Amino acid sequence: MGAVLFILKRELANYFHSLTAYIVVILFLLITGGMFWLEFFQGGFPELSMRRLFGDAPLFLAFFAPAITMGLLAEEKRSGTLELLMTMPVSDTQIVVGKFLAAVVLLLVTFAFTTPYALSLSTMGNLDWGPVIGGYAGLTLLGSAYAAVGIMVSSWTKDQIVSVLLGFFLCFLLFLFDRLFANSSGALATTFEYLSSNFHFQNIARGVLEVGDIVYYLSVIVICLTAARATLAARRW
Repeated sequence: MGAVLFILKRELANYFHSLTAYIVVILFLLITGGMFWLEFFQGGFPELSMRRLFGDAPLFLAFFAPAITMGLLAEEKRSGTLELLMTMPVSDTQIVVGKFLAAVVLLLVTFAFTTPYALSLSTMGNLDWGPVIGGYAGLTLLGSAYAAVGIMVSSWTKDQIVSVLLGFFLCFLLFLFDRLFANSSGALATTFEYLSSNFHFQNIARGVLEVGDIVYYLSVIVICLTAARATLAARRW
């Protein structure tokens, strides 16, 4: 646990000393916040709901998560600091988990900056907090899954641009799965629906927390982090 905390603190320090992290976070907040409030006020004060934010966030997170994870391993490989890190008394698993937790913490900080939206709405009327809490729980699971995908891709290359583009492609593909066969039925449509990150997110955002949705996100996280660990382990040989 000590080694994981060391990696976590190291990556958080890198984040908060990096201009790129601030730019990505600010852009995410400006885009999602701008679209949320623009529609809200243009709609003439419709039903008090965070539905627009939670409806847009899964798509924007497909860009955002790979952007904050692109350098976690790719830059370390390019600069040669990964080899130095691997000579220290830390395992491949601890490296991957520590970096993953750092990305999740940054995501949580970003989500925390959107809570004033809900607090502002609550002053205008009776806001249903069930879907709001469910939406943030869904964002945490979705963002964590996308971060795991980003770390896996970052372990495959030394180029941060390649990492962010490939990460976005995979996250966007997960987002699109349920739409590829939206007008179809049968086993194939059901399978692609289950593989969709957006399908499971929308269930949670409605305030319905089911075991299947949690298992889906945890499975994506475990599979991707295991793949990243395997990539690091291969470098030791």
